[in-house]
Amino acid sequence: MFEDRKAVIEKLKAAGVTFVDEATAYIEPTVTIGAGSTVYPNVLLTGETHIGENVTIGMGCEIANCTIGDGTVVRHSVLDSSTIGQNVNIGPFAYVRPGSKIADRVKVGDFVEVKNATIGEGTKMAHLTYVGDADVGRNVNFGCGTVVVNYDGKKKYRTIIDDDCFIGCNTNLVSPVRVGKNAYTAAGSTITENVPADSLAIARSRQTVKENWRKNDE
Repeated sequence: MFEDRKAVIEKLKAAGVTFVDEATAYIEPTVTIGAGSTVYPNVLLTGETHIGENVTIGMGCEIANCTIGDGTVVRHSVLDSSTIGQNVNIGPFAYVRPGSKIADRVKVGDFVEVKNATIGEGTKMAHLTYVGDADVGRNVNFGCGTVVVNYDGKKKYRTIIDDDCFIGCNTNLVSPVRVGKNAYTAAGSTITENVPADSLAIARSRQTVKENWRKNDE
């Protein structure tokens, strides 16, 4: 599998690729990397992986059968059988699963998982989010802890999120559901019905405070 590892690295270096630690870079001959890109230690690149110019592949990345556009940064992450656009920021500790298509200038942050989803330009998923079987538009902001609930135990369904939406923290989007253009969901909501464009969806119970509850429990 890596019998010609040194020859592969020398060929990539000659093409303008920088290796921080050649001894821990494992790259199959089928992989291509553009000029100006940097590969950090403990990296595994396999299959039909094609990396553009001026890309940073950070320490500890595992990438298989992916196309990655110019200027993208990937740190401490796993990417599999997906297409990544230009100037995308992925990681640390992100997981891009097969069938994902991530457009330019997207943020896939720490502990974010994307699976079989299309993500539009400029969308941000900063942390602790799962987006599976979804079509997401441009300039969408996902709050921390958002989950696309795509599986009911028998079948998987898709969610659609149109452009310019704001998905509040800890929102559950129960597929199949659609959030219209420029709509908002309130933090802590479980969305089970379509949200019209320019709307705010609130799906949570009203707060109840029981004063002196601990004293009564003693």
